[in-house]
Amino acid sequence: MAFTALSPAELRLMIRQEDPRIRSTSGLASGFQQANVAILPDHLADDFNVFCDKNPGALPLLYRSRSGETSCPPLAKDTDIRTDISQYCVFEEGQLVKTVSNLQTRVTSEPQGVHQGSLSDMVCFYLGCSFGFEGRLRIAGVPVRNVEQGKNVSMFKTAVPCVPVGVFHGPLVVSMRPIPAGVLDAAVEITHLNPAAHGAPVHIGDPALLGIRDLSRPDCGDPVEMQPGDVPVFWACGVTAMEAMLSSKVSVAFSHSPGCMFLTDIPDAPPSSVLPSSTSGVDPLIADLSPQLIPLCFQISHNPLLYSLASRRAVTSIRQMEIIIGEDPGQRGIRALMVQDELLRSCLALSHATSVAITTGFPAHVKHSPPDETDGLPGAIAMATMLLSLGKRVTMITDKRALDMNRAIIDEAVGSGVLKAAIPLVTFEDGGPDSALHFLCHHGDPSKPRYDHLVAIERSGRAEDGNYYNMRGINIKHLVDPIDDLFVAAKDVAGIGTTGIGAGGNELGMGHLKDQVKTLMPNGGLIACAVPADYAITAGVSNWGGYAVACGLYLLHTCPTHQRYRRRGQRLEPTTPQMLQDSAANLPSVDKEESILSVLVRFGMRSGRTGQLAMEVDGLTFDPTHADIITRLLEVTPPSQK
Repeated sequence: MAFTALSPAELRLMIRQEDPRIRSTSGLASGFQQANVAILPDHLADDFNVFCDKNPGALPLLYRSRSGETSCPPLAKDTDIRTDISQYCVFEEGQLVKTVSNLQTRVTSEPQGVHQGSLSDMVCFYLGCSFGFEGRLRIAGVPVRNVEQGKNVSMFKTAVPCVPVGVFHGPLVVSMRPIPAGVLDAAVEITHLNPAAHGAPVHIGDPALLGIRDLSRPDCGDPVEMQPGDVPVFWACGVTAMEAMLSSKVSVAFSHSPGCMFLTDIPDAPPSSVLPSSTSGVDPLIADLSPQLIPLCFQISHNPLLYSLASRRAVTSIRQMEIIIGEDPGQRGIRALMVQDELLRSCLALSHATSVAITTGFPAHVKHSPPDETDGLPGAIAMATMLLSLGKRVTMITDKRALDMNRAIIDEAVGSGVLKAAIPLVTFEDGGPDSALHFLCHHGDPSKPRYDHLVAIERSGRAEDGNYYNMRGINIKHLVDPIDDLFVAAKDVAGIGTTGIGAGGNELGMGHLKDQVKTLMPNGGLIACAVPADYAITAGVSNWGGYAVACGLYLLHTCPTHQRYRRRGQRLEPTTPQMLQDSAANLPSVDKEESILSVLVRFGMRSGRTGQLAMEVDGLTFDPTHADIITRLLEVTPPSQK
C-alpha cells in the first residue's frame, strides 16, 4: 500500500482518524522505532518500572510518562496516546475484557467508564518493539517473512518465567521470525545494535526448548510460513507486559493490541545515543555497542536444533586457546587432525548444559599396575571444577577396575582444595542391549535423560574391529569397560551432546577423524577410534584440551553477550570484584595441576609415551612444558569481559 512510505507523523494522523487500512504496524514507518504501550494506575508504576528493569530484553523502557501525561515529547511530537494507536486492549481485574479504537470514549464496564482526561491518575510506559529493527534487516538483505507474507509477526507465550516484581509476574513472550541459516550472523548483529528494539535474539532453534509446541498456532499475531533453509529465531517481545498485567489482577489497565504499535520519531539506526536521555530501561549490557561485544552465532546441536551466541571477544580468545593446545612438542603430527572451532562449540554446548558426565582412563601400560597413564584425569578434574562452580551437576564415569583408585584421587583433590566437593563416581558395564539407554535416561525413557552432555578425555576408544589399542598397537580391551556404548546410544537421545578430547586419534570421540588417523598417524589403520562425538577436540596433550575447556567456560561465564542469551534477555546482576575472584579461583593453575600430577605419580600412574613414573605427561616434563601451556591459556583468559 502507498502509505508504507509515509512518515511516522503522517501515519499517526491516519491512525488518529481511524483509517481502516492500518491495523498491524509491521512494515510501516521503516527507519523508525516503534513502541509497545502499557498504561497503569500510578500507584503500580514504580513496581512496573522495576519489572521492566529486571526484564529489559522483553521490556526496554523508552519513556515513562508523568501521571496523566498523554503526550511523550522525547519520542514524538504532537501525539496523544489516547488516539494514536489503531487498537487498544482493556484489562479489568486481570482479564482482557475488550479492544477499542481509542481511549477518549467510555471503554470500561465500570458505571463511570473512562472518559477523555480520565488517565489523570495513570502512567504510560513506552517499551521498545521488534518492528523497529525490521527495516534494517530488509536493507541488509535479511528476509522478513511476516512482512513478505503481509502478516503480523507470530508471538508466543513461553515456559520461561520473568523475574517477578511486586504484583507483576508471568511468562516471557517472544516474537518469531524465520531467518535463513546463511544470514543468521547478520540478523543477530543488526538486532544487537538496536537495544531499544529488544536487541539480539534470546533463542535460536527448536521452539520446544522454550515450551512452544506448535509454530502454526501463535498466541498472538499470525502464523508465518517457514521457507526451506529457514531457522526459527525468537526475540523477547513487549507483549510480555500484557501477560504481567493479566497476572497482576490490576483493576483497570490498558495496552496496545499486539501488532498495533505506537510509531515514534526516533530513528532505528545505531548508536543508542539517538535515544532520549530518559531511556533508562535499556539493559546497559546490550546498550554497550562495542564491536568486541557484537554476537557471533554458532550451531551447537542438531537434535534438538540449537544455536548459541558469544561475543567476538570471547570467540577470539577461545580460538587462540585452540591454537595453543594444538602445539605438538612431542612431534606426533596432531595438527593434521585439528578441526577449527570444535573447542568453541563444545564450550558453548557445555555452557548450556545442566548435567555433565565426564569419563577418562587410558590403560596404556599393560605390564604395570595400575596400567593408567597420567594424561586425562588432570584435565577431567579441571573441567569438573569449573563446571561445578557454574552450578552444573557433574558425574565421573570410570572403569570398575579403577574405581577405588580414582575415588581416592578425587578425595585427595577435595582435601587439597583443588576440588570444592567430591564428584560422584560411577561405573558402566554391558548389561544387555538396553543397558546404555537405562544408564543415560531415567527408566530408559529417551525423553528423560539424566545428562545433557558426555565428555571423554583421553579415554581409550573402540576401533573398527571392536578392540581397544594403545598407540603401540597393543590390544587393551581386557582393561576397558564399554563406556563407548554410552556415546553410541547418546546419538539417538535428543538433548544429549557429546565431546571427545584426544591427542592421537585412538581416543573415544575421535571417530569423525578416523580416516585422517588411518592415513596420518602411526598404526592408524589399526588403532583409529570408530566411535564419534559431536565435537572432537584435538590437542598436543589431552590434559591441555581439558584446561582449555575450563578456561573457555570461564570466558563464556564472564561474556555479557553469551550470558544475556542464556538468561533470555533478563537482567544480569552486577558482577562484583569478589564474584570474579571467586569464579577465577576455579580456573586451572600451574600450582593446582602440578599438585594433581604429583598425586597421580604417587598412585603409580605413568607417563604415556615413556612409561616413566615421574612428573611428566606423554614424555613431556611438567616444568617447563605443561606449566608453560597453562600459563599461556590463562593469559588469554581475562578476569572479565565487561
